[in-house]
This record gives sequence, C-alpha cells and structure tokens, in this order.
Amino acid sequence: MVQNNINSILEALQAQPMLLFFFIIPLFFLYLFSTSRRKRYPPGPLGWPLIGNMMMMDQLTHRGLAKLAQKYGGVFHLKMGYVHKIVISGPEEARQVLQVQDNIYSNRPKTVAISYLTYDRADMAFADYGPFWRQMRKLCVMKLFSRKRAESWDSVRDEVDSMVKIVTTNTGTSINLGELVFCLTRNIIYRAAFGTSSDEGQDYFIKILQEFSKLFGAFNMADFIPWLRWIGQQGLNVRLAKARASLDGFIDSIIDDHIERKKANVINHDGYRETDMVDELLAFYSEETKVNESEDLQNAIRLTRDNIKAIIMVSF
Repeated sequence: MVQNNINSILEALQAQPMLLFFFIIPLFFLYLFSTSRRKRYPPGPLGWPLIGNMMMMDQLTHRGLAKLAQKYGGVFHLKMGYVHKIVISGPEEARQVLQVQDNIYSNRPKTVAISYLTYDRADMAFADYGPFWRQMRKLCVMKLFSRKRAESWDSVRDEVDSMVKIVTTNTGTSINLGELVFCLTRNIIYRAAFGTSSDEGQDYFIKILQEFSKLFGAFNMADFIPWLRWIGQQGLNVRLAKARASLDGFIDSIIDDHIERKKANVINHDGYRETDMVDELLAFYSEETKVNESEDLQNAIRLTRDNIKAIIMVSF
C-alpha cells in the first residue's frame, strides 16, 4: 500500500518533467532546512528526504525490528515522513518507558482515523493522560466494570445457562467449544452494554466494529505527511464517514430508547429496573463535557453523547 502510493507519486512526476523540476527544488531546500535544525535523536537507519524510512515499512515486523536493534542498539530512531518514532528493544529501556516513566509515554498516536472515529479521542483508551483520563478510568473501575457490577448482571447467568443447555442437549456428539465460548462472551458483553440480546442488532454492531478495526489499522498518508493527504485518500475518507455514521445511528437509537425507558420507569418481571452500561453512562450525561479533580465521581465528570458512544465502541 505504501509502496503503491509512493510509486504513483513518482510516475506522475516522470510524466511531467517540469513538474519534477519544480518538485525537486523545493524538496532540496526543505531537506537542507530540516537538516540544519535537526534535533538529536538516537541512532537509526538513514532515511530518504521527506519520506524518511517509509520505504522500510514492510520490513518492520518483530523480526525486522530485532535485526535493527542488533545493529543500532536497544533504543533507535525511525523517521516516517514527518513523524519521528523511537523503538525500544532493550529490557532496561522498556522498564524505564513502561514502568518508571510511564506517565510521560502513556499517550497514544493521534492518527486521522483514531481522532475521527473516537470523536476526537472522547473515550478513555485514546485520550491523553490527564484529569479527563483519570476520571474516566475511575468511572470504568467503579461503575462500568466493577466486581459488584459484574455480579449483578443477570445476563451473565442467563447466557451461561443457555450455553450449558446447548452442551447438554448435544451429549455424545462433537461440538465446537471455541465457537460456543466466543458466542457466550459476545452475548454477555452485548447484553451487559445494551440490555438486549437481539441477534439482528448484534450482528450489525459487530460488522461496524470490524470496519472500525480495519480503519484503525489502514495506511493513511496524512498521518505521516499531512500536506499529501489528497493522494489516494478519497476512498478512505468515505469509509471513515460511513463507519462513524453507522455507529452514530446505531448507538443514538439505543441511547434514545434508554432515555425513554428511564422516563417511563420500565421494570422487569422481578419488580426492579435492571440497568446496563448505557444506563450507567447516562447517569453522567450532559450537553457539555466537564471534568474536575473532585473525589465525588458524580460531580467530577459529565459525559456528552460523543463520550458515551466512544466509550461503548472501545469497550468491545
């Protein structure tokens, strides 16, 4: 993919010699300017002007990185377009990054896809470390995924009972246990999040998440060379817009349904109102995100619809 994009640029330049001339001259001066102001980075393979080490992308597997570490040491530098990357390979260096100074290195890359699909990183997984992240973590630990909360989910017992019945009714015959466990996990998470076990809605939601997963890992020239975002990105931009629109439509309808059920005070057959992840998040709902360092979680954070949708998306 990367090679094809770069080759398309070179072919376009070869077809127009004057365009090549006007492209190379600014590139040359840009290279001189960048080298004159270059910061000191760890050693690493020498890259090309502008694109850096992007031609090596297909070699950067775990084995490829191990070979580079043997040559350049436990800490080495790669330049991907305008993005500088530091690779950590040694055990002591890894301990410094992941344990001793983890708060400095805890932020995740802000790619175009991540920023767009997570509503400008409105969730906990991709948010920068800070007051918002800390309160979101507290919300997840104390409300969404606490042990007490998990034990109260009737969906867990219902789905486990359902799987046990399937196994017992197939006594003496072979069954795909891996598939059963996967379906059990998926059903529990879906019911815990949305309070329903609709197969139709579940399959549609899984397809949305699969598309999100592909888009998170898709190559985007704009992530490395922002001013070349126009090259071959139209199809990707369409997919990004379509994927987020699908998530908006799906979860907005669920949020609206939960709000209506709360107003109507709908209860189950046992005489109490069973809540799910959406209900827990709606308890913190507001038109505007607000965060402070208060010990009282209810007053410490307020979530918008975008926050709620982003949290649900990354929870799966």
